[in-house]
Amino acid sequence: MEVKKKAQLQLEKNSGFYFVMGMTLVLALVYTALEWKTFYNDDEVLLGELNIIDVLEPEIPPLVPLAPPPPPPVAPLEIKVVPDKPEIVESVIDIVEPSPTTEIPSPQQLNFTEPVVEETIPFILIEDVPVFPGCENADDKRVCFQEMMQKHIRKNFNYPENAIAMGLEGKVYVQFTVQKNGTVGEIKLRGPHEVLEKEAARIISKMPQLTPGKQRGTAVKVPFSIPIKFALQ
Repeated sequence: MEVKKKAQLQLEKNSGFYFVMGMTLVLALVYTALEWKTFYNDDEVLLGELNIIDVLEPEIPPLVPLAPPPPPPVAPLEIKVVPDKPEIVESVIDIVEPSPTTEIPSPQQLNFTEPVVEETIPFILIEDVPVFPGCENADDKRVCFQEMMQKHIRKNFNYPENAIAMGLEGKVYVQFTVQKNGTVGEIKLRGPHEVLEKEAARIISKMPQLTPGKQRGTAVKVPFSIPIKFALQ
């Protein structure tokens, strides 16, 4: 049995027309939504609005009056005439060029000035160190001097009784100068207590006569430093 349809009721007949009408309606709605405009009153404040004019308005600093200019210099009442400087006359030095016949002066004809020797030379820099008795024939008189100083301190060392009673101990740094005549002077002491310093000065004062140090063959003063240790057993 065949299904019979009426020609005026078939939808396929006008499907193209319906499609075009639907597309036209959709486009019209989209265009209307895009072109829709909203107007606000002048007195309405929008959220997030920034007043750029107030932010960018520069702050004008206050005017500071300028200091008055200094007064012009006053001309002196009396004008002094300064004499011109005397002309400097340059002396001309005649340079004699050497020749095979030029005579060379002997050392006796030349005037040499003796170098000035300092009066005080440190022990480490002195050419000829002071000689302690017993070091005359030593190969290294500098080392022998230091060893003899240690022997002299041990031989004359005496711990003060009042320092033992007070429990004083420590190092006394002694500096003395071997004079030009071989005696010892200019003693300087630095220690933990005056009692120990006096004992160190007594030990140094008992040093024997020394052979003075020499610099370029001239006797000079030679300072020497050594520590003396005081320790309770």
